[in-house]
Amino acid sequence: MAKKDLAVIGNKSFEDLKKVNEHGAEHWSARELQPLLGYSQWRRFEDAIKRAVTSCKQSGNIPDNHFAGVGKMVKLGSESEREVQDYHLSRFACYLIAQNGDPRKPEIANAQKYFAIQARRQEVSDAIAADIERLELRKQTAEEFKALSGAARDAGVHDRMFGVFHDAGYKGMYGGLGRDAIKKHKNIPEKENLMDRMDTTELAANQFRMTQARDKLARDRVKDQQSAIKTHEGVGKEVREAIRRIGGTLPEELPPAEHIKSVAKRVKGVAPKLELKETDAKGLIGNPEDTTK
Repeated sequence: MAKKDLAVIGNKSFEDLKKVNEHGAEHWSARELQPLLGYSQWRRFEDAIKRAVTSCKQSGNIPDNHFAGVGKMVKLGSESEREVQDYHLSRFACYLIAQNGDPRKPEIANAQKYFAIQARRQEVSDAIAADIERLELRKQTAEEFKALSGAARDAGVHDRMFGVFHDAGYKGMYGGLGRDAIKKHKNIPEKENLMDRMDTTELAANQFRMTQARDKLARDRVKDQQSAIKTHEGVGKEVREAIRRIGGTLPEELPPAEHIKSVAKRVKGVAPKLELKETDAKGLIGNPEDTTK
């Protein structure tokens, strides 16, 4: 997977931050990885690391092979230095941290897609890799929908008007079509969730719409219901215009995709890469043969 598929810090990507230890094993510094994954506070990032350690145990792998606590010297404003807590992380540890991070952070969302595909790329076909990406994106849009609903409530939208609020975003982005009209236009059964029938492109566009709407409501300090609804519709129109400008297919013209439940069932049939190969399971220890040198 290309470096550009994961966020960068300045000109540093995830792969650029990789180091090699005395055992010849690749590893990453948690302190260096922290900003790449969108965390400004070490305390909150360390919480994600601790959840990842638990996941490592539950997957049948040895945490000490993937998470090594170390000290890191940092410079202070007075030209002096002090030691702070850090971890050396295997690639598998980085994968688990991304999976246990806050999916509402764009950096974590990107990392989850990056690792979900990368961790299984060698075992599955490109078609299954595309399925995994769509499943990750569907999960993220569900989280973003919840976050946008919370932002709408903060902006003064009453619970009984949530349907109108969310429909406004669809209408702006889909040329005046609300959720039910979109399903009718695409011949999607009335009882099905619209987002369950969106392909990766359409999901990504809607996730972007919801993210931008949430940010704009907060940035403009919207505090009344009608303004919130109008704001969401306006953001939808802007996203539609951006798609038009770059020559993309307008969302209402994208055909319905296979139901997400069928995709999940197909992916579930492919064993996840949590039962690591021996060299991968050793993680920070590296190849056992190297430790005797």
